[in-house]
This record gives sequence, structure tokens and C-alpha cells, in this order.
Amino acid sequence: MADAAGTTPDRVAVQCVHQHDAPFVCLDANHAVTAQPDLPPIVDVSFFRKCLDRARDAVRQAVQKLRPVTHVAVAQARVQQVASNRRILGSDGRVWRNRSVAPSGDDLRSLPDGVIDPWLKTIALYDQTTRLVACHYYAVHPISYCCQEGRVSSEFVGWARRMMQQHDGPDTTHIYFTGCAGNQNTGKYNSSAIKENRRRLAERMLAAMQQATEKLRPEPIESIVWRTERLLPPARREFSLEGLREQIADRKRRVVHRNRPAFTLAWLERLRKRLPLELSALHINQATALHLPGEPFVEYQLRAQVFAPDRFVAVAGYGDGGPWYIPTAEAYAQGGYEVNVAFSDPRIDPMLTQCLFKLLEGPAAS
Repeated sequence: MADAAGTTPDRVAVQCVHQHDAPFVCLDANHAVTAQPDLPPIVDVSFFRKCLDRARDAVRQAVQKLRPVTHVAVAQARVQQVASNRRILGSDGRVWRNRSVAPSGDDLRSLPDGVIDPWLKTIALYDQTTRLVACHYYAVHPISYCCQEGRVSSEFVGWARRMMQQHDGPDTTHIYFTGCAGNQNTGKYNSSAIKENRRRLAERMLAAMQQATEKLRPEPIESIVWRTERLLPPARREFSLEGLREQIADRKRRVVHRNRPAFTLAWLERLRKRLPLELSALHINQATALHLPGEPFVEYQLRAQVFAPDRFVAVAGYGDGGPWYIPTAEAYAQGGYEVNVAFSDPRIDPMLTQCLFKLLEGPAAS
């Protein structure tokens, strides 16, 4: 994509939305899995490469039809009854229950939301009075249910985005970004009526997108700054290359418990090659769009907003998926699913936090 745009990879940010009914691609992990004759591949590689080809072709075509961007606008709206924190702590300070994507029982539904970011944030770019693009950011796992229909779904967030697109027509492109949602999902507000519940969640997201869009007030662009930081977090000490290879080869294990070690193995091999994660921030006037890797906990998003209280900070997670979950340092002692499948040790917290601070400190005009 960078080549097609005539730029460098550090000036390209690619984020996924993270619907669970969607392909999960790591070619190195897939290579480790397909080396086992009894394991199915993780991804259809030919399909994936066709996707890359189509994306590259689309970028090449797009740069031939560039539009000037003269104005920017920002706004936010509270999302009602969508996100909840899925990690519920007990009296001992450890994770007592985990709200899953599946509908929660009344005992979990009655508990508070927990730590969330309730705001959907929108950054829009204009060519004079014509709104070209509206980027919407919200922190929640974009899932009303998981892996039950056997086909790819854009889920309830995709439905809301599509409704915005249909309303505005081709002049405005609406893009949805999932924020720092590693410990966020819809568990508190899910119900057993799957399709009806998906529609309810979509309507609540749509309402917030509409409210934020109505508040947009474009102003002339006076400054644009693009910043990047690199991060090479340490892996958990208990991982070993030999042990992971043994797990992948063990035919007594379930497929999922052979596939997951393949992703871990790919990450460790990458760390050995010292190939870092690339974080980036786009500053336009007082608006900032942060692009983060993996599945960060929502606390990183809230932390970024504290670091830049005078700026409008919108955060997109789910960029480079190499490290999987990125818990906070204190979360490791609390246990829970997300910590158990995180690839990095707690030192990733201060390292990522330092990157956030550098990306956000005093953007200069450019």
C-alpha cells in the first residue's frame, strides 16, 4: 500500500475492526500450522494475497483522483448501553468472572459497566464545505455473537456504518475504527435473541454516530503533523520456542490449542529478528488520531486522553496484531483470560505508555 501511494510504510496505518467472524491472518503462524499434515490452514493464503492486490490497486487508482483537504471537524457523542468491561474483579482483587460475548445471565447483567470509555469520537475532513470522510472511533469488541453462522460478518458496527454511508451517499466516506477494546465487549447488554439484539446494538451505535456528525463544525486546517514511535516489548518469560513447537505438533491437543501456539511462535521469532511494532499519530489542528497495535485495554485510551487534555484524542487499536492482548501492568496480577493469552510481559505497559506520551507531547506545526 505504501508503494502504491508513493510513500514509506511508516506513513501507512492499517487497523482492523476485529469482528470475530472474519479472517485472522498471520502468515508465519500459518506456515507453522501447515507444516503439520493433519492441521487445516489458518487462512486461505491465495485469497489473502488477492485482498492485498486489490488494496494496492485501489490505492493506485485513488492517488490519481486526490481531493484537497482544507478543513477538519471533531465531535463526540455518548453511546448508550453497548460497551461493558468484561473483567469483573472479586473481593480478592482478581478476576472473578468474565463477561463473554455470549449473552450474560442476570447476575452479570445487573453489575455496573465497569471501566469503559462511553464516548464515540468522530474526526471529519472537508474540501471546503464538502465533507469527504468521517472517521468514527469507539472502544468495544464489535461482536453481538461469535462464530455461529459460518460466514464473515461486518457485525452491528458495520450495519451502523453502512446506514451512515447510505444516508450521506458517495460524497462522504464513513470509516469505523475499534478503539482500545481488549477488555471491552457487549456482554452486559447482550441477550439470547441474537438477531434482534444485533439490531438494537446497531441502532445505539448509529444514534451516536448521527449525534456526533450533527455536532461537526469544520475549521480551516492550520497544522498537520505525523509522528511515529517504535516498540519492541519483551515476551513472557515462560515461553520457549521448543515448547511451542511441541504443542503445535501434539496431535492429542485440540486444533485451537495447536493453532494458538503457532501465533506465539511467530511472535517470538519476530522478536528474535528485532522487528518492532510501529505506532503512529496524526495531528490536525487540535485533533489527534492515534494508531495502536494489538488488543490494548481501554485504560491506554483513557491514559492517552489524560496526556493531552487540550486535544481531541481518538484512538484506534487493532493495528499490528503480533502481540495479541496488551493488558495494563496491574491486570497481570488480576489474572483472567486476556492476561493468559497475552504474549508480552508486564513491562509492555510502561513502554507503551512512554510511546503514547511521545506521540502526544506538544505537536509542532508542520
